[in-house]
Amino acid sequence: MSLFLRILFWVAAVGTVTSTIYLLMVVVAAVRFWLRRRRDDRVGDFLPPLSVLKPVHGMEPGLESNLHTFFEQDYPEFQPEFEILFCARHETDEGLKAARAVGARYPQVQARYLTCGEPEYPNAKMYSLGVMAKAARYEHIVTSDADARIDQGFLRRAVQAFADPKLALSSCLYLGTADVSNLATQLDAVGKSVEMGSGVLVADMVEGGTKFALGVLVVQRRQAFYDAGGYADLGQYQAEDYVMGKRLAEQGQGVIMAPDVIRLVVPETSLKASFRNQLRWMQSTRRSRPGGHLGTGLTFSVPFGVLGLLWGVLAGRPGLGFLWLLGSCVNRWIQAGVMLNALGETKWVWQTLIYPLRDLLGSIIWFASYLPAKVHYHGGEYLITPDGRYKHIS
Repeated sequence: MSLFLRILFWVAAVGTVTSTIYLLMVVVAAVRFWLRRRRDDRVGDFLPPLSVLKPVHGMEPGLESNLHTFFEQDYPEFQPEFEILFCARHETDEGLKAARAVGARYPQVQARYLTCGEPEYPNAKMYSLGVMAKAARYEHIVTSDADARIDQGFLRRAVQAFADPKLALSSCLYLGTADVSNLATQLDAVGKSVEMGSGVLVADMVEGGTKFALGVLVVQRRQAFYDAGGYADLGQYQAEDYVMGKRLAEQGQGVIMAPDVIRLVVPETSLKASFRNQLRWMQSTRRSRPGGHLGTGLTFSVPFGVLGLLWGVLAGRPGLGFLWLLGSCVNRWIQAGVMLNALGETKWVWQTLIYPLRDLLGSIIWFASYLPAKVHYHGGEYLITPDGRYKHIS
């Protein structure tokens, strides 16, 4: 056997072993989370006044449906203990117009619609949140992206943990949801559910608790913004949610990953646009958690199956190579099936079936995250510095 074939064999073999070990860790972590969800019975009567902050930027498919779920929350009496604030850069923003239209159907809910102008620091979302947090009436705050969709009792359950005065922040996992049959969109969605969810649950298990936050939906005390560095500082980062959770945890404040799971609605996208968007997050993760991100390369399975297939063909053992690739796909089918069921996804069969393709795409994005590249975000171009901050270039 030539030196090249030996190297190819051992790279594929090592990657297969590490991805299998990771699969076992994911299964254990997912079962732990599933059992935690089954035991969850947060039906207490701690229902503090609550401000929900939702930045909007343009019209997205499914936006009105997402917003409806926040207006329909089962929170006591709504008035005067519950409010929803929306903020866009300009009054003419289509997303803000959609929020007004939805809000008009719920006159019993206190809703305010703000504008903030052009952001004064790179992370436009953080700038908008800062404007709304200062305008919010209440100390308990929910920050939520426009693509988040929740069930009717979510907020009532989510605030129960804050009966503990030591808790500063709570975030939650999400199920990527595609309302369209577009394959690129579905691959993006299942990646958010399985790839992201697996990493979060394994980190939570290995590190003995959550030491970061996921920014799609966060429940927190208003003071948490300031304890984590303030809006202007957090607004310099691409992954402000991770930075905020990490800083609070390092201060000894309570940071948890709640047992709730929400839906993250992925708008219809092309493969190119999806790749660029995911690359932006991968580049951020590479700088936020450089060691963990490097190790992520050994958690993928299908690329090592492809290498095993290539070895088999070149070594004159195509049947063994095919079995190697099939085994890598089975690995990902198990991971996806376990994770999607643990998160409560009812339509899990098709997503499980396509996940090996997403695993291969994810490995390509991971590799590309180490290449020099510009980041496109809300109309601007940036570089992400080694400490995770944005650097505006145009």
